[in-house]
Amino acid sequence: MKSSTIRLVVILAALCIVGITITQIYWVRRAFDLKEAEFERTVNTALYNVAQRIYEMNKTPSPANNPVKQLSTNYFVVMVNSEIDAGILEFLLRNEFEKRGIVADFEYGVYDCHSERMVYGDYVPMQTAKEKITSKRLPQWANEGYHFGVQFPNRAAHITNQMGIWSFSSVVLLLVIVFFSYTLFVILKQKRLSEIQKDFINNMTHEFKTPIATIAVSTEVLKDPGIVHQPERLLNYTTIIEKENLRLKQQVERVLQMARLDKEDIGLRKERVDVHNLIEDSIRHSALPLQEREGCVAFEFNARQHEMEGDKLHLTNVFNNLVDNAIKYCKTIPKILIRTTNDARGLLVEVHDNGIGIGPENQKRVFQKFYRVPTGNVHDVKGFGLGLSYVKTVVEAHKGGVSLQSELGSGSIFKIYLPFA
Repeated sequence: MKSSTIRLVVILAALCIVGITITQIYWVRRAFDLKEAEFERTVNTALYNVAQRIYEMNKTPSPANNPVKQLSTNYFVVMVNSEIDAGILEFLLRNEFEKRGIVADFEYGVYDCHSERMVYGDYVPMQTAKEKITSKRLPQWANEGYHFGVQFPNRAAHITNQMGIWSFSSVVLLLVIVFFSYTLFVILKQKRLSEIQKDFINNMTHEFKTPIATIAVSTEVLKDPGIVHQPERLLNYTTIIEKENLRLKQQVERVLQMARLDKEDIGLRKERVDVHNLIEDSIRHSALPLQEREGCVAFEFNARQHEMEGDKLHLTNVFNNLVDNAIKYCKTIPKILIRTTNDARGLLVEVHDNGIGIGPENQKRVFQKFYRVPTGNVHDVKGFGLGLSYVKTVVEAHKGGVSLQSELGSGSIFKIYLPFA
């Protein structure tokens, strides 16, 4: 699938998710408003009936206007014409609320005309399993006549509990969004891996094709019977074949190394090794490309303790990769500095180069497998993108760590920390 098609699918899917989410929020809000209005109507009706019962008990005429006033979203006051017994009031309120299916906890208070203040009544849990939470205070009303107040402290939670189907649909929608986002993430990840695999195959084909072609040309020349009379030419072509064969061997070895690491079977064969000797071996291994580029290597072996338990082959390959990169990614004469230092727990190896450097946006990704710093359409430096990934894997297998300091155009510093046993 083309990148443009995938991008279009992602955009359309994101718009659909946003649209569905907005619609769900709108209808949930509408449902909440309807439930809220229904709750207020039911409470008003229940309180009106309680007021009528009080009027009947006190044998006083009921007012012409509605005695129930809603002062806030969860606070109601009811006008009465005489004193109210708190115990009777609680009985009437509970009975009327239960009759109308109001199961929200409430608290009530009665206005005392003698002290001119609201006297707190009690907190009434409609569901006995709930713990009482008393506020000991209800809001004061400006009216100084006989009245009582009823407050629903858990009104919002009560209304939300009544919206079972909407809560369920919201949870289902959330799960759908999560699973869809995860699926989209997997698709994009697979696409990226597919592109990486394609680039890897292209790079590997080129890396193998060039030495094979060079060996083929050299063997054609060696087929000439007259070449035995030209020893220098014969030696030159056999050297070319040997060099290209070694190059092929190294590339195959890198691929096999990473395949082995993929299976988590790095198989460290630890022995007592001298890290300084391993570094010198790596420099000898890179002597030919260094000579071709007229490069040089400087050493600052400041570590007093440079022997440790490690895998000689893998650690040598680590230093080979770093030195090889320092040579390949330098546009001028390579100048490499290798410094070692100690602390109480391990050995630090720093590899400084004067190469092209790595931008901050790529520094964390260069240790990923197959990743290569984008260079546009310029591919003057070939490779598989496996070297630094191999370095990180081997160093971490030794319980160490690797870090990078670099600036574009100013070279790079790779730091490898290897702890003692």
